[in-house]
Amino acid sequence: MNLTQVVMGMLGSVGFAVLFGVCDRTLAAIALGSGSGWLVYLICMNQGYGMFIGLLAASLFVATLSEILARKFKTPVILLLVPMLIPEIPGGDLYYTMYFLIQGRYPEFGMSSNQVLVQAGAIVLGIILASYFVKLTILCKSIVDKSRKNL
Repeated sequence: MNLTQVVMGMLGSVGFAVLFGVCDRTLAAIALGSGSGWLVYLICMNQGYGMFIGLLAASLFVATLSEILARKFKTPVILLLVPMLIPEIPGGDLYYTMYFLIQGRYPEFGMSSNQVLVQAGAIVLGIILASYFVKLTILCKSIVDKSRKNL
């Protein structure tokens, strides 16, 4: 695994968070969350899973972590989630997709845009699943608490 990638992902996430006005104790959580998310991605890739599974696992981990930390810090989830996901954004593939489009190389554009859409779909699916499971957990906890009060 490449430790340089993890550290650069952490720095990029912190820089993105500072650029958008986050300057409090959540910066350390954003750095650790983005670094650990990228580490999950690298582990999946080293185990031979594809890019889709790697991005899905990483975004699921990061989204769950940001849901938990948002409640701890009493801050909106989006404030933590977006900067933590910065390392997972397929920037190079997005660049080449636009490059192929501008150059008129439509077969390469089609293949590249398909790859970007698959990567974005994996990230979005991880976010949706994490949000759903956290909300389901909260709902189940409230039902259990109500039933205990009735006893």
